[in-house]
Amino acid sequence: MSALHASAVESLTAWTAPDPHQDSIRHAYLAFLAATDDACRRACAAGHLTASVIVFDADLTHVLLTLHPRVGKWIQLGGHCEPQDATLAEAALREGLEESGLSSLTLSDRPVQLHAHPITCSLGVPTRHLDVRFAAVADREADGSLPPIVRSDESVDLAWWPVGDLPSEVDAESVPGLVELGAAALATTA
Repeated sequence: MSALHASAVESLTAWTAPDPHQDSIRHAYLAFLAATDDACRRACAAGHLTASVIVFDADLTHVLLTLHPRVGKWIQLGGHCEPQDATLAEAALREGLEESGLSSLTLSDRPVQLHAHPITCSLGVPTRHLDVRFAAVADREADGSLPPIVRSDESVDLAWWPVGDLPSEVDAESVPGLVELGAAALATTA
């Protein structure tokens, strides 16, 4: 068992889900981790844990979303865990920084949402992502403007969106709820 695998078990065991549905997903993730030693590696074709982050500006009025090439919708930043990631939080932070061009992010201390979804990812075969989602705040610009961003090669587009005016092509099934949970988690730590 890898350090990341052990850390994922520890993190999800300690996490208090916001509702019974999320708690049910938490238990399913823990069962998958118990049954699969490589559950955090993309090579696990049955499915694998991924890490993502919903990035807010310092005032929690805007979120940073990426237009994902495979999904075809605006979603949070994130992706596969890498061998150097010791925790899911590290993976989420790394993905957020890589995909945004931001120099720093302040990450929530715990996940804010879990979401499982089918996808054909870099394996080239249908699989399932068991996404562990965090929230983060980008540093405030001195002039009060939104922090500048740089689109990575992993994205079709990257943009700041007002929390109350998300794009019509947003993943409506999961992103609005993630925005709500992320903002609530960050507001309690501010």
